Amino acid sequence: MTDTYDAFAGGPLDLPGWRHVYSGKVRDLYEPDLPALGGAHPLGDVVLVVASDRVSAYDHVLSPGIPDKGVVLTQLSLWWFEQLADLVPHHVVSVAPSAEPFDGLVPDVFAGRAMICKRLRMYPVECVARGYLTGSGLAEYRVSGSVTGIALPEGLVDGSRLPEPIFTPATKAEVGEHDENVPFSAVVGTLGEAAATRLRDLTLAVYSRAEQIARERGVILADTKLEFGVDPGSGAVVLGDEVLTPDSSRFWPADEWEPGRAQPSFDKQYLRDWLTSPASGWDRASDTPPPPLPADVVARTRERYLDAYERLTGAPLA
Repeated sequence: MTDTYDAFAGGPLDLPGWRHVYSGKVRDLYEPDLPALGGAHPLGDVVLVVASDRVSAYDHVLSPGIPDKGVVLTQLSLWWFEQLADLVPHHVVSVAPSAEPFDGLVPDVFAGRAMICKRLRMYPVECVARGYLTGSGLAEYRVSGSVTGIALPEGLVDGSRLPEPIFTPATKAEVGEHDENVPFSAVVGTLGEAAATRLRDLTLAVYSRAEQIARERGVILADTKLEFGVDPGSGAVVLGDEVLTPDSSRFWPADEWEPGRAQPSFDKQYLRDWLTSPASGWDRASDTPPPPLPADVVARTRERYLDAYERLTGAPLA
């Protein structure tokens, strides 16, 4: 049996009691091997979610990974789930690999980066909230003066604060493909009016709470992407996946915010900037995969992830 986990390359591991079913850009997913467990898992219908240190940009998974990135993503998500628990339930069942009722089913090598989560029926939509104009929203605004059909005031620039947060959903893309921004009406057409409205309202409520918490800590939450699912048992809408991490959100230092330019950020933007600079020698428009990341780019990207965690939670990563 494989008993080590390469956090840079990710899984899968041969885990007794679990079966690897999926690897995404960052996460590896396992489900209980029910025959090996006697037909049932002690925690019910669950999945094991492991965050690797893989890093992606421009729809490519890059090499090497960013040390501790998976731990930051997991621990920051857990912190945010606690801050939001009164707004919406989350999917986490347990995070303690050595505690009952695991009985050694989850190896200690996953400590800090693994979550046992309730299996949900996920909605096929990326729920995006924007409080500031940047990224794909800015590109769309420059063409049409709107984002996913929502008209915005004239004269906005990169980094402008919007009059109020907006819900700008997107379709979920496969690994290597682009998410596509869609109007709210498309979500209604897929899910129905009631479910679409519920997702919109929850997304904006989560963004508003998180934006206030981040601002109190000197951090601007420019936008974020959430995923929701339905608990098959209760029928409740549940917050899933990760939440409010540097991979799913744009965080900016509030004291350096200056509309009209690209903002400094606590995420992998430094890495993206290197990839598109002459220093990398990579042509994004070509079919050639990106080159390996230099050690200094890896180190500086890691610093940004750790900085985001410490500023938001008020404590260093354990």
